[in-house]
Amino acid sequence: MEVAVHNLSKSFGTLRANDRLTLRFEAGKIHGVLGENGAGKSTLMKLIAGFLRPDEGFIRFDGRATALRGPGDALRAGVGMIHQDPLDVPAFTALENLLCATPRSAIGSRAEGRRLLVDLAGQLGFTVEPEAPVARMSIGQRQQLEIIRLLACGARVLILDEPTTGITAEQTRALFTALRQLAAAGNTVLFVSHKLDEVAALCDTVCVLRAGRLVGEQMAMPVPQAVLLGMMFDTPAVEAPGAAIERSAAERPAARPAAGEVVWRLEGVTAREGAVTLRNLNLEVPAGRVVGLAGLDGSGQQILLRLLAGRLRPDAGRVMVGSSDLTGASSRAYRAAGIEYLPADRLAEGMIGPLSLSDHFALQQTGRLVDRRRAEREAREAIAAYDIKATPLTPISALSGGNQQRALLALAPPRCRGLACEQPTRGLDVASARTIWHSLLARRADGCAIVFASADLDELIAYSDEVLVFFAGRISPPLPREELSVARLGELIGGVGFPEPGNA
Repeated sequence: MEVAVHNLSKSFGTLRANDRLTLRFEAGKIHGVLGENGAGKSTLMKLIAGFLRPDEGFIRFDGRATALRGPGDALRAGVGMIHQDPLDVPAFTALENLLCATPRSAIGSRAEGRRLLVDLAGQLGFTVEPEAPVARMSIGQRQQLEIIRLLACGARVLILDEPTTGITAEQTRALFTALRQLAAAGNTVLFVSHKLDEVAALCDTVCVLRAGRLVGEQMAMPVPQAVLLGMMFDTPAVEAPGAAIERSAAERPAARPAAGEVVWRLEGVTAREGAVTLRNLNLEVPAGRVVGLAGLDGSGQQILLRLLAGRLRPDAGRVMVGSSDLTGASSRAYRAAGIEYLPADRLAEGMIGPLSLSDHFALQQTGRLVDRRRAEREAREAIAAYDIKATPLTPISALSGGNQQRALLALAPPRCRGLACEQPTRGLDVASARTIWHSLLARRADGCAIVFASADLDELIAYSDEVLVFFAGRISPPLPREELSVARLGELIGGVGFPEPGNA
């Protein structure tokens, strides 16, 4: 199905996210949509998928102008969207999610739903078990389930917003194979990404947005990366993403931790979440250190992060923050001790979508009366310091992923002792990722300890002082960054030459 937009505009207050966009996506092809965070990519996709309504302009599906009142209208017209954080019900199984989100006319019975799920998963090469609880599924598996659901509902246009962020290399390969198969069958795929190598490997065409406007229209691939980066960031000479990571790491400020200070100490800790158990974990994280967590999705990295932030209580052992024993204490007690948690799902666990940055600063005030002027002043200072493309009153949900991540980091007190970060650059473009790491390393230089999980091996090696590798519930000793390469780290994640158990 062909998708065409004409003179499409959308604003959030004074922020003009899309500015008179006109472009066409041909049926039977995979179209890349590029742009830095805040360029308007996600807003355009949400307009096409019915999650937002345009201020002006219109959308045509196969030449027919369509006024979408919501995502249900879009899906009935044949358009479905897979978000960075899939829209599902974690308490339900995969089959129950399919049944509750699909019209009765599409699936007549539970048995028919099971057959449809198994058949579509098999055709697409996906690994989705009907009775698997969604809460225990990885982001990649939940994404696969969402694609199956949309296809079961009759979608002929699939919109994917940063779909490879936080999923494994194997899941990425399976996704790309399925998307090529769907395009070959005449479906239309809109692939929103900041990863130029993936766009080059997958897409037939690419368009580029910058500051809400179209600066590169439906260019046939391949297009040189330097050209695309120059269009995205409005610069004449732009380096490749890998070079940006390497230089940013080389420029990292030296840490100045207090002598001998340990921020986190775990003593004989055992903790379980879902099917994964970490046993007898002993770990020290000193001030001014960056510890990276590597491993396949669901190998235990999130368990450790949640332990460090008081979001998960251990079954055995002690968790110390400085000289305080916080074993079993609430996350509020950890925050009072100077520990902050930056979750991967920013809107589900980190911030409140309908509220503004100013509202969030107001929520952090401890007095009996809220000082709105102070909150708005703090929001303006954060916007300037972290280069957030928003106003103090812009709803958080209206921001791009990169601007949401900057806002989340800005809300962490500047003198906090430890940061537990899950996928801190998830879904961010090169420039936004560098901005986030510039801020994190500045905190490290002031003695803050940082523990972060990432699926990006280059990021782990570039920014970690040492790396912990997780494999099937086992954890390696801390491995100095200087002794690791992307190839070696990949082997360890796959269990090849995994060190014998024993934690520092």
